[in-house]
Amino acid sequence: MAAARAAAARALVDAAGLELFGSFHLGGAEFALPALAIREVVGYPERVTRMPLSPDCLEGIFTLRGTAIPIVNLARIFDPSAPPASAAQKIAILDHEEVLVGLVFDATGEVLRVRPEQRSTVSYGGGRSSVIGGTILLADGERLLQVLVPEALVRIDNVPQVRSMSAAARAAERARFLRHAEARKCLCFSAGGTSFAFAMTAVQEIIAVPELRTSVMAGPLCKGWINFRGRAVGIVDFAALVGGVPTQAHDTARRILIARIGEELLGFVVDSVDTIIHYFDSDVLPIPLLGTRRGAMFRGCLPRADGPDTLFLDHAHVLGDTELAEVCAGHRRIYGDEAAGEAQAAKNAGAAAARKQVYLAFALGSPWAADIGQVRELIPYAPGMTRPPGAPDCVHGMLHLRHQVISVIDLRRLYGMPPLDDTAECRILVLERGTERYGVIVDRVDSIVHLPASARRPSPKMLRAGGMADMRADVSEVLELPDGSVKTLFERDAFFATLERVLAQ
Repeated sequence: MAAARAAAARALVDAAGLELFGSFHLGGAEFALPALAIREVVGYPERVTRMPLSPDCLEGIFTLRGTAIPIVNLARIFDPSAPPASAAQKIAILDHEEVLVGLVFDATGEVLRVRPEQRSTVSYGGGRSSVIGGTILLADGERLLQVLVPEALVRIDNVPQVRSMSAAARAAERARFLRHAEARKCLCFSAGGTSFAFAMTAVQEIIAVPELRTSVMAGPLCKGWINFRGRAVGIVDFAALVGGVPTQAHDTARRILIARIGEELLGFVVDSVDTIIHYFDSDVLPIPLLGTRRGAMFRGCLPRADGPDTLFLDHAHVLGDTELAEVCAGHRRIYGDEAAGEAQAAKNAGAAAARKQVYLAFALGSPWAADIGQVRELIPYAPGMTRPPGAPDCVHGMLHLRHQVISVIDLRRLYGMPPLDDTAECRILVLERGTERYGVIVDRVDSIVHLPASARRPSPKMLRAGGMADMRADVSEVLELPDGSVKTLFERDAFFATLERVLAQ
């Protein structure tokens, strides 16, 4: 088993250190699970058996291919008053050390390849919140996913430790592995009313459908091109490719599946991405092809008990050599410079903005200023936020910000300062460092000031003598304004260090 999982990890993580995650939606928030922990995703079962004397977060158990699987309502782990699961929801089957647990979500999202710098870790020191082990930050900081910890979900006290199979069943499964070598994974998707599958190793990424750019090679199959991280990638309508009804442009479930074919990248517009399942090579049944067009692309049929039988495809032969050269190499040759130029221009613009000496002036018992580049945005103060169970006192609550969830920290509580009597002028500064993002509460926001680098001065030692009773103990610089006044310079890294120390207690 360990060797099989290691082989799967090598197939899913490339040399650049990218990690593969599956995303899920629940209650307006987006979560992520390591792909290696996801055995498959299924619809909510028709028959669920309630467990006597079980906690509210356990909806019951259901059987899947001879295995009894507990269904955990993640929403009730965070909020015991959350409603029960419904038939419209999905269940992600987690596999951890031969224990299968079903996790309820509203809907599946995308398959994501995540770079190391896009990840961060977070810990609230135990309790139910420990199921959140970090975040993934995407789309230049506009999209935040909370990373669930499979081991914590299995170890939670109110989740029964139901073994996936008996000793005899485990021996039979092991025999099957020995007969058929290691299990593989495939991605199932729909196009033109039919279910298809690609081997997971062919999938580079799955993204929402952006506005496609006009292409000189546009036609019945090619719908345009996109700039995929500085690379021009041609986009093919998969339904039109297989002779089905073309994908409707207004369908919000549409996705673009970026596949790697040899050294080329090719995008397929599909109606929806449905699930990830395990399969053995022997599970793919050969299909007699009686004059089938594009017969080379059909590897066989994959029977499924939880859905329609799926046509398993050979991604390397989805397009003929001539078509592949036209759609892939042609777009790269014609539009490659444009895509690379846009990527470089965006990078240069970011570097130029980083050189600006712009500060946000605010108050927290005394005058402060923060480098505007460290402040993601400024939002109103919300006194009635929901606090996650088991969170430290300094965590004011969780804030939903454009489908992203961030922790809001009360700086006065963090540094042992007395509470503010009147919070009418309070504001929340959203700070970020790499993939980490937090909101911090300040007394008020005053103005934006532009200052040269020479305005920064070492802070007096007296400011750093207050211990944890004042946030000024964490600073090393102050700003001298033209009128002679001084503002303490907020240091983001020192704040994060203090926060990490408090959360670890």
